[in-house]
Amino acid sequence: MSKKEFRLNPSLLAAAAAGIMSGNAAAQEASIGTTPAEVVVTATRLPTLASRTPVAMSVVSGAQLVMEGSDSPAQLGKRLPNLHLDQAAEGLRITIRGVTNSDSTDKGDPSAAFLLDGVYIPRGPAQTFAFLDVDRIEVLRGPQGTLYGRNTTAGVINVISNAPTARFDASAGAEAGSFNSRKFNATVNVPVSPALALRAAVAGQRHDSYLHNAQGTPYELGLDRGERSARLSALLALGQDAALLVRYDHGRASENNDRFVPDTNFYDGISTGTPNWRAGSTDQRLTNAFRPPNTVPEQGYNEKRARGLGAQLEWKLGAATLTWLGSHRRFDQDMLVNYYYRVAPGFALGVHNLYTGKNQADSHELRVSTDAARALSGQAGLYYFSEESHTTYSFRGLQLLGLPPYYVFPSGPTKADSRAVFGQLTWRMTDRVRATAGARSTHDDKSRIGSTNFQLAAAFNPATDTRLLNAAQIETSKTTWRLGLDADIGASTLAWLSIATGYKAGGFNDGCAAGSTALGIGCPPAIAVPASTLFYQPETLRSIEIGSRTRLWDGRATVNAVAFDYDYTNLQLSGVAVLQGAPRFVTSNAGVASVKGLELDGTVQVLERGSLAWSLTLLDAHYDVYSPDGVRSWAGRKLDRAPSRVATLGYDHRFTLGGGQLTAGMFARASSEYVIAVPSQGLSYRIPSHTSTDLRLGWQPQGAPWSVLARVRNLEDKVRPIAIDSFGMTTPSDPRTVDLRVDYRF
Repeated sequence: MSKKEFRLNPSLLAAAAAGIMSGNAAAQEASIGTTPAEVVVTATRLPTLASRTPVAMSVVSGAQLVMEGSDSPAQLGKRLPNLHLDQAAEGLRITIRGVTNSDSTDKGDPSAAFLLDGVYIPRGPAQTFAFLDVDRIEVLRGPQGTLYGRNTTAGVINVISNAPTARFDASAGAEAGSFNSRKFNATVNVPVSPALALRAAVAGQRHDSYLHNAQGTPYELGLDRGERSARLSALLALGQDAALLVRYDHGRASENNDRFVPDTNFYDGISTGTPNWRAGSTDQRLTNAFRPPNTVPEQGYNEKRARGLGAQLEWKLGAATLTWLGSHRRFDQDMLVNYYYRVAPGFALGVHNLYTGKNQADSHELRVSTDAARALSGQAGLYYFSEESHTTYSFRGLQLLGLPPYYVFPSGPTKADSRAVFGQLTWRMTDRVRATAGARSTHDDKSRIGSTNFQLAAAFNPATDTRLLNAAQIETSKTTWRLGLDADIGASTLAWLSIATGYKAGGFNDGCAAGSTALGIGCPPAIAVPASTLFYQPETLRSIEIGSRTRLWDGRATVNAVAFDYDYTNLQLSGVAVLQGAPRFVTSNAGVASVKGLELDGTVQVLERGSLAWSLTLLDAHYDVYSPDGVRSWAGRKLDRAPSRVATLGYDHRFTLGGGQLTAGMFARASSEYVIAVPSQGLSYRIPSHTSTDLRLGWQPQGAPWSVLARVRNLEDKVRPIAIDSFGMTTPSDPRTVDLRVDYRF
């Protein structure tokens, strides 16, 4: 709801909510195929107009998500500059400007933070749930260490849901499409009293697998979907100067995590260490015909459950505003995956991976901010985050490697605690020029107790089985800072220059330090892991960014330009390596990397009924110093998912026809080639240049409460790898899909 709408409502609820909701002002469609409009965002943790916010970012509204059919994070990536969002088997993988991380285990951290209503969601599998009643999504590119904290070296994705408002509103929608796709969603907003409003939202969706099973079994494969979610929100006015917003959300997903095919579906020459892209139809690429020589695949499954309780209190104290944001979240997952597990060039095993995990996280932020219109304004705060996980990975089928029938990794508790103090000041040097300085001091404490078990049966038997200790603890600290200068050039252009640093916490791998003891297991020197292998150091970077935002022709067009230069140190990369005679998942520091590029995007209103949006990105992201095996140098090689050039073009047009409005739209994305590398195997997979096109056609009768929308996604029906792991398991992109949607507003 916009500030104007609140001012028009004289109720106590609207008056109190104006403050807490100023950051939730409805984002107008600000990207592909929409009319240029002003948008209120909270990228700086305070409500500002997007056109006056000196940060490289993109904003997508909830209405735009519905129009495009982007109902999950993985479907959003291709729409925005220098962003890859890929739903791999292990969860959501975020790549911004070529910077990513592949360690999705309970001990790993992402390079980009995924937030739901400002709350950090730490685990990749918990980030894959469908969008529910979204107001807008803000994507910030570049390090955000000062205001958002650790693990934001690549950037931030903040999904902001609709909050209750002071008027009754209800809507419902349903979809049906290819692969037996069906979806529904509904929302209702009820102002209970002048001081209280409630909002409820529910959604569900399902579609069959995109993959074809040629393994000779009757089982279904992955790339399917089955999900239900709900959210209940309450907004309570506490007098004229304070408001409390409380949200509870719950989501369940029942899917299949056998969502991959062998890399040989896309490449030849893997056995020689030089994968070469080969021709193939979409059906061939989406067919899993691997027949394991050692076992028979079982029916895979992936059961996920997420729930969270969050609260935001905003209290105006004269010249300052006090904000508290707190959250408690839980995530459970149980799955069975049938691995394609390459153990030697040209030879792979079938391995059954059974996983169970329970994760809970608590976070609190207390922040004080002053009016941004003052000559000297600022914000400062305290932050606390705590996470605890209990997981068990169990592998069956590795006997040909000399391992027992059950190769098991029970871990827990795995803990991560982070504490930070931060502040940022802005000085209005003149009416047009502002200088900003900020800093954040963060301290991270991580620990884990677990083991590597060699078992003859599903349950550990101390009489016949053996186990090695996995136990480590590491503390890392860093002060990140940001300096910025921004200026209004005329009435229509904002320009800025910023220098910022970022930090991602260090961590540990499997194993133990000599002399340590836990779970009744010792760690003698003969099996201890050297500190250089057991631990990896924090990832840090320095970023220089120059940008501008310009509105032209009385707001009928926008042009945004950003140039950036990163200097990365200790980039964290992950993969499988053999330690102590058994395969382990290892993260190491990649030395030094360089990232620089240019991002251009804009919108144009064409006549009265058309709107065009475009973008062009140029990117050079490569290693400066890196040797994955200590012998070969990868200096000069590109970082993963870092195409040198990407261009997008979208157009929408509205027609008055037959007593209603017909809307036609298209979106096209053209990408140059890029790579997905597996450093631990010395492999680099080239993804050729490609183009993807989406079409849509909508109809709404004049004055009618209902509308209908038809969509085609990936018109070319071409697929490509979006993730390739150390074993050769390749997750393909989605094929062409067609759907029809009906919406009704009460």
